[in-house]
Order: sequence, then structure tokens, then C-alpha cells
Amino acid sequence: MKNLWKYFKNYRLECVLGPLFKLLEASFELMIPLVIKNIIDVGIANSDTGYIIRYALLMVALGVIGLGCSLTAQYFSAKAAVGFSAKVKQEVFSHIQTLSYSEIDSLGTGTLITRLTSDINTLQGGVNMSLRLFLRSPFVVAGAVVMAFTIDTKAATCIALTVLALSVVVYVMMRITIPLQKQVQNRLDTVLTRTRSNISGVRVIRAFGNEEAEKEEFNAANKALNALQIFSGRISSAMNPVTFALVNAGLAWLIWEGAIAVNVGRLTQGAVVALVNYISQILVELIKLANLIVQLTRALACGGRISDLLDIGSSMKEGEWDGEIPENGCRVEIKDAGLKYAGSGEYSVKGVSIEAEPGSIIGIIGGTGSGKTSLINLIPRFYDVSEGEIKVDGVNVRDYRFSSLRGRIAVVPQNPVLFSGSIRDNIKWGKKDATDDEINKALKTAQALDFVEEKEGGLSYMLTQGGKNVSGGQRQRLAIARALVRRPGILILDDSTSALDYATDAALRNAIKAMEHMPTTFIVSQRTASIMHADKIIVLDAGCVAGIGTHEELLKNCDIYREIYDSQYKDTK
Repeated sequence: MKNLWKYFKNYRLECVLGPLFKLLEASFELMIPLVIKNIIDVGIANSDTGYIIRYALLMVALGVIGLGCSLTAQYFSAKAAVGFSAKVKQEVFSHIQTLSYSEIDSLGTGTLITRLTSDINTLQGGVNMSLRLFLRSPFVVAGAVVMAFTIDTKAATCIALTVLALSVVVYVMMRITIPLQKQVQNRLDTVLTRTRSNISGVRVIRAFGNEEAEKEEFNAANKALNALQIFSGRISSAMNPVTFALVNAGLAWLIWEGAIAVNVGRLTQGAVVALVNYISQILVELIKLANLIVQLTRALACGGRISDLLDIGSSMKEGEWDGEIPENGCRVEIKDAGLKYAGSGEYSVKGVSIEAEPGSIIGIIGGTGSGKTSLINLIPRFYDVSEGEIKVDGVNVRDYRFSSLRGRIAVVPQNPVLFSGSIRDNIKWGKKDATDDEINKALKTAQALDFVEEKEGGLSYMLTQGGKNVSGGQRQRLAIARALVRRPGILILDDSTSALDYATDAALRNAIKAMEHMPTTFIVSQRTASIMHADKIIVLDAGCVAGIGTHEELLKNCDIYREIYDSQYKDTK
């Protein structure tokens, strides 16, 4: 939690004024029992109507002033809490963007979403309540005890002992509930992750008729969360009845002592009423404090989780090289590159060496799990090599600033992601200031212009989230156009034409070759047809290079490539 305090920097005044006005309200509230005491002991005892009216008006004035102070305190507290949470959200989101794929893979998307939304919202509520009540409630309790001692020491001792017993109860409850709240949030992560995977994979689940199994797994996770929440809730809910029991016991004791004191003439009736009012105030404030403790334990648990996330540094340090992005293709050198994912005991890529000249086309092929995507993810430095090195234009990728390196590269992933918005807005992700002419040119190269022109509104046609209102092949071509519009020095097509027919795939490759600005292109594919005309083809097997050469050379010298080719082209009899 310590590294979250800095986000109160711009709200220091509000953090002071909020509690201050609450203390002013509490001060006026503490005066009211004394006013009632005087009304009873002086006004009513002497049948002085004027005195009663004056002091009644004084009570109203104290109440109105207290209300004004309370509303002012609410405003400042809310402003500080909302501003604080907004700063934390911004920082957490920015921090997530700095994490490498390794950290994101380890944490999990569900956990990140929970901490960015539910945890911060809970923390905001805790901050708001703390600014309003954390000082006010103890101040009222302590003030009521002190005021009680000014009336009668022996009777006030009852109140002091009651407060001491309640303090012990609150402390014990905090010790129990804080760890439980952390467990609840962890279980919530599990439920959210399960929900997210089910929603995003609903088509696959239905295609395999696996709805019932997924329901059972979700119900199991949900029941575990529910059981822990009920257990935690039962412990937290014990706070109020225990508080009531102790305060009522103290109240009964106070009335007993007060009755005796009035009988012997040590106290007046007004004094007893004032003492009862003070212990009633203590009861109300301790109930508020009990609720605050429950909220605060949740907020502390959530704050700890947010703090832990911010403490996670990226294993990938940014370099300083910020050279100009070249107009033509980049030279790429991969030397003995190896990649071992975090938590994995085996290399996904091992000892791979490739040299790609500017403007050349490099094909990468291999069986499922051979390390094709892992290899090309090393070029834009989505992952750092575990061994070896990768150079772009003679500079190690570790030495580049991220913006400079990735500004040279355009990647079209296996599962292209489109965002809700117009086709124009999606293409502009590749180049923010792209004109319609540049966008149309990129669409034409990507073999997407024809179907875009047929859409209502053309470039203004609105895509739904994920581009679900266009076909898979259309999504892939739009993603390729988004990459091409930025005129990259390196173009990476990671099996991004799998949904295209052979004719469209061939037309796309020919259009890329005919581009005025020819990037160094890496084509990852399961189809030999997509890479057979490449300048160089790399065949991967179990993360290692099984063969490098042209199509003709590999047919002669590489058994794995020949098997892949024969499985796709050789007639079976």
C-alpha cells in the first residue's frame, strides 16, 4: 500500500479539509447532550419556557451547522477518493502496457482486469469512507468519553470500559477479515478468468457441445467464491451484534449507576440523560466504525493486490537507440537465438540463425508447436531471447527504444483483432494520419478494397467488437491492410492468410512483391503454396532449424519440408 500514497499528491488539501469538516461536525454533535442537560436541569426544572426555547433553537442551529459541515466534508472526501482512484487506474493501465508478454502470461488477463476494475473501485470506496469516518468516529468516541468524565467520573468509567472492550473486538475482527478478503479477491480472479474465456470462446464451446462441462466448472469456481464470501460475511456480520451487545450492556450499567447517583443526589436527571446520549453516540459511531472496518479491510486487501502489481517490473528493459526509420526494408540478423518461456523447462526455440536482406521474403514453415510464432515474436521484441541475439539494421533489438523498433515493424498475428469502430478508424491504427487514398491503396494491396467498397458507407462501415460482422478472411485482409498502411521496414505475416483461398493468397503475395516500398517480409504459414516463392525458407522442427533454402533446394535436401509438401500436393491413390 505504501507506493499508492503518492497518488494523493494533487488532493492533499481535500484530504485535510474532508476530515477537518467532519471533526467540526462531530464537535457540534458532542455539544448537544450538554444542551439537553441544561434544558432538563434548568429550563424544565424551573418551568422556564423562554430558556427552553432558546436552548432548543441552539440545538437546531448546531444541527444545521453540523449538516453544512457534513455536506462539505462529503464533497471533499468524494473528490479526493475519485481523483485518487482515477490516478491509480491510469497508473495501473500504463504499467500493464510496460509489462512484457512474459509477465502478462504469468499474471493472466482475468487477474489484470479484476485489479484494474473491481479492486480499484473497492479501494475508492474505502478511501471515501476513511476520509469521512476514520478520524470522526474515534474522535466522537473519545470526545464522548471525555465529556462523560466532565459530568461524573464513576459513571463515565462504565463508558470507558465499554469502549475498551469494543476496541479489542474491532482489532480481532480486523486480524481475521483482512486475510479472508485477500482470498475472496483471488477467488474472484478465478471466476472472472473462467467467465472471460467462456465468453470469448463461446463458439468453440458450442461447436464441441461442451456447454454442460463448462457450466459445471464455472459453478464449481462460483461456489468456491460464494462459500468463502459467506464465511467472510458471517465473521464480518458478527461485528454489529457484538457491538450492540457490549454497548447495551454498558448502557444498562450506566443507567443502574445513574439511578443510584440520582437517588443519593450525586447526579441530576439531566446529567444522566446526557450520559445516556453520550453512550448512544458511542454506539452509533462504533456501528459506523464497524462498517468502516469491514470496508477498510476489503480496501486494504485490494490495495495490497494493486500495489503488488505495480511492484512487478518488466523483465524487458528499454534501450536508448532511436535512429530514423528507413524508407526501405530493414536488414534482420538472427544469431543462435533461443527462447525459453517463463516457467518452462524446455526451449521453444533453440539455436536459430537467419539473415534477411532488405526487401527479401523469408518463409517459415513447420509442424504445429515447432516454434514458428515464438521465433517471429523475438523480432519486435515481444519476448527477449534467452540466448543469442537479434539485430535490425545492425543494432541489437535490446538497444532500441520500443517505439523506434516497433515503428519499423508491422505484425499481422494468427488471430487478427479488429476494434469496434469504422473500417477507416481500424486501418488508421497502422498510421494515425493516413489519408483515404493511402488507406485505399493498402486495402487494394491486401485484396480488401472490393469488399470494403461493397459495404454500406465504404470506409465508414462500422465494425463490431472483434470485427464479428465480417468474415474470417475479410478480418485477415483488413488486418493486413492495417499493417501495410504504415509502410513498415519489416512485415510479419504470422499465418495471417489461413482463411484466404489459394487464388486470393497468391494475389496478395504478388501485390506485396509489386509494392513500391518493399518491406523485409516474414511469412509464417502451414501452406507450402504461401512460401514456396520466398527468397529463403526456414523449416522448423521442435524449435530447431531442420532446413534452410529455396523451395527446390528443400525438396531435395529436407525430409520434413518434402513431407509437408507431399501431404498437400501429392495425389493419393
